[in-house]
Amino acid sequence: MENHKLVLPEHLNHYGYLFGGNLLKWVDEYAWIAATLEHPGCKFVTIGLDKVEFRKSVREGAILRFDIRLVKQGSTSVRYQVTVYADDPDSGEEQSIFSTVLSFVCLDSAGNKRAINKSDSG
Repeated sequence: MENHKLVLPEHLNHYGYLFGGNLLKWVDEYAWIAATLEHPGCKFVTIGLDKVEFRKSVREGAILRFDIRLVKQGSTSVRYQVTVYADDPDSGEEQSIFSTVLSFVCLDSAGNKRAINKSDSG
């Protein structure tokens, strides 16, 4: 699954670079959307990210591409690899700026782990 995001002035810190927290929010949100679409009926919550390391700075006007791939499915949880690329609108060049693996667990209505049923998978 892919998603895109345009970096706007409200996403920047006082030095003119993308706030890392905004990037993490989008990574979490887009991976959650992928998990939810692939497993309808599961109520997923994020339980972890494997690594947080920002490789390149991002400026206003960059177009970010989020590539989200399922890497593992357990009985109650799923893991998604998210790689983020920044596209320079002036040059058209794209480069990887961030990558992590997010883990989600499926919960029941009481907030307890529950199995991801085969019927939950898309």
